[in-house]
Amino acid sequence: MQITQTKIPEVLVIEPRVFQDERGFFLESFNQKAFDQAVGAHYAFVQDNHSSSVTNILRGLHYQVQNAQGKLVRVAIGSIYDVAVDIRQGSPTFGKSVGKILSAENKKQLWIPPGFAHGFYVLSETADVLYKATDFYSPEHERSIVWNDPDLNIQWPTAGKTPILSGKDAAGATLKEADLVDYADFSAGVAK
Repeated sequence: MQITQTKIPEVLVIEPRVFQDERGFFLESFNQKAFDQAVGAHYAFVQDNHSSSVTNILRGLHYQVQNAQGKLVRVAIGSIYDVAVDIRQGSPTFGKSVGKILSAENKKQLWIPPGFAHGFYVLSETADVLYKATDFYSPEHERSIVWNDPDLNIQWPTAGKTPILSGKDAAGATLKEADLVDYADFSAGVAK
């Protein structure tokens, strides 16, 4: 696999080796040993999630203030614009974001460590998003930051359309209002 750091060094683009011929393709979507080596720490994945959405849906920006989840995100059908936002107070990249197009065609994955908010916008007619999580979903600890917070200034590729949001996401807090996490809790590489 090929690993590329983003402008936030902990957020990584992972490109698996693809073996393709006239029959189709084969790829190894996850290998614990290679993943640990790439991120420089061991994260145990405890939950796999599958989300299916139609065009112009925006999900996020989600995170958990306790039981923080790292996410390894990939797309099986369609394409999305995937975003990670550093919400670790005290981090040198606090409030900064990374956005990448993930698609069934490019087969790229995005590693979003614990301590980041995550969201995505559906670019294709439909999109099936698969992601592994390092901790269990904890509804009482889940929070949402509003997608269009001017302080984040995320350049969502909405082509001027207003995205379709859930009620929870439409009511998300701004970064200034949000319950956040402390960088010191994540500075060793693995959430405490």
